[in-house]
Parts: sequence; C-alpha cells; structure tokens
Amino acid sequence: MDYFIHLMSISGIFIILSLSLNLINGTCGQFSLGHAGFWATGAYISGAYAVYFAPSFLPNEVNLLIGIILAMGGSILLGLLVGVPCLRLRGDYLAIATLGLGEIVRIAIINIDSIGGPRGFTDIPKWSNIGLIYLAVALTFILLRNLTYSSIGRAITSIREDEIAAESLGINLFKY
Repeated sequence: MDYFIHLMSISGIFIILSLSLNLINGTCGQFSLGHAGFWATGAYISGAYAVYFAPSFLPNEVNLLIGIILAMGGSILLGLLVGVPCLRLRGDYLAIATLGLGEIVRIAIINIDSIGGPRGFTDIPKWSNIGLIYLAVALTFILLRNLTYSSIGRAITSIREDEIAAESLGINLFKY
C-alpha cells in the first residue's frame, strides 16, 4: 500500500508539471525545452531549505509552505533571468536557449556537493501527503483554467496565433 501511495504522490507531482508545460507549449505556443531546469531549481531550493534552514520548532505544515514559497521565488527569479534576454527569441531559437538553461542547471546541481552532487539530494524530510499533493493538483488545474479563459488568457492566445495582429490591437507583447 505504501508503494501505491508513493506512486500516486509522484503522479500528482507530474500532473502539476504537465499542466504547467501545457501552459507554456499549448496556451502560449512557445517551444520550451528547459522546463526541467525550472523544476529542478525549485525542488533543490525547497530541499536545501528543508535540510539546512528549516527551524525545528515550526510545524511541518508551516515549513512546507515556506519551502513552497522559496521554490516558487527561486523559479520565478530564474525565469526572469532567462526570460528577459530571450524575449525576442522564437521557435527553434527559444528551444535552444531553454535547452541550454536546463543543461546549465543540471551541471550546476551535479557540481554542488552540499546538495548531493551526482548522487542527488538525500535525507529530505517528508512534510507532504497525498491529500496535499492532490489539493495542489486541483488548485493548479483551476488556476490555469481560469487563466486560460480570462482576458489575460485571451491576450496570450491571440499573441500565440498572430503576434503582429495582437500588437496592432494594442496588446503589449512584453507584458504578456
């Protein structure tokens, strides 16, 4: 039974990842190959917080929330560092740039011994459970569905379909 719960937990995490990849590749129409780099950055930041910096006097739920916020912040920061210079890249060029990002993150993780190096990060405390993971799946699905059908989502879809036409209608490409 524990193995089944473990598989369901991992499946929930991959559902969240596939939903976010669908936002980039499907809704936005951008061909990105560096998705794993952002995922790894967030995972290793939250893992480092859990192992090295989490205060033991805080409840596990609070530490989990802090770890999630730090992971999101680190991934957002990496996204801005990569996204702004790659703003005008399209198609294959964006794919190559994001593939390079994924490789840079992978090489950095392998060469940092404090986060496990080539053997990976070990001894991360388990603060989550299957209920919290599938709550996150549901919230991610609802958030992305609402985003897709909002005015922001319609602007993103119009940019995906025809950038020149969207810009001529007053949609700020840089903002979206």
